[in-house]
Order: sequence, then C-alpha cells, then structure tokens
Amino acid sequence: MRSQMENQMERELREAIGAGERALFSLRAAQEQLCSAGNWGLLDLFGGGFITDMVKHSKIEKAVSSMESAKRCLEIFKRELRDVSVRIDLNMDIGGFLTFADFFFDGLVADYLVRSKISEAREQVEDAISQVSQVMEGLQRRIGAQGRGSGTDEM
Repeated sequence: MRSQMENQMERELREAIGAGERALFSLRAAQEQLCSAGNWGLLDLFGGGFITDMVKHSKIEKAVSSMESAKRCLEIFKRELRDVSVRIDLNMDIGGFLTFADFFFDGLVADYLVRSKISEAREQVEDAISQVSQVMEGLQRRIGAQGRGSGTDEM
C-alpha cells in the first residue's frame, strides 16, 4: 500500500513532467520558427530584396512570439520542478532578440547582424531543449524508482 506522501510525490512528478512536455513542445516550435527565419536571413544576405525582408521580418516576429511562449512554459516548468526539489537554470534572452525591429535598414551589415542574432537565439533554444530533456529523463527515472520502491508495478 502506498502512502499518501508517495502518492503526492508521484502526482507532483507527473505535473512536472506534463509541464516539461509542454515546454519542450513550445521550444521545438520556437526552434522551427528560428530555423525558418534563419533561412530567410541567409537568402536576404545573398541578395534578397524588399519581399525577402518582409518575409524575413514576419518569420522573426513569429519566432519571437514562439520564444515568448516557450519562456512562459519554462517558467511554469521551473515552478513545478521546485515542488519536486529540482533546480534548473534556463535563460533565453528574448530582449536582445526583440531588437530586430532596429534592423529595417537594409544592407549587408544589418542582414549579417540579424542572421547572427537568429543564430544566437537558436543556440539558446537548443541548449534549453537539451537541458529540459535531461531533467525530464531524471523525472521519469524517479517515477520508475518510486514505483519499484513501493513494490507495485504502477506507472
């Protein structure tokens, strides 16, 4: 028979896993948007024009929106992790990413700077995906160990 405390801990672990899955989904959406924005940035770097600029900036806006959503999901995930005594340090610098509005001046230097910002943001998102995935594996192991420790095969 499982104690009420064990049941509560499993519930908290499952809530943390659910929040982590939502964070991963959101991070992957941001990663996809950043990849698309990066591709348009590359095209713009090698001779795009007004239309390319417009599409690129549209993709950047979608990427910023996805990163903001991911950041909210990560905050919820961090809060859920505190309930199970897990600490994680995830930071995504959206503030620097939002400065893309300053780059409406078309030119090789501006296009290169925008592309660099997109690459930096993509690296941050990829790092966050990696960290969240590792924490999720640890949470899954804890649930598995808890089930084995109580003598039941529940999952």
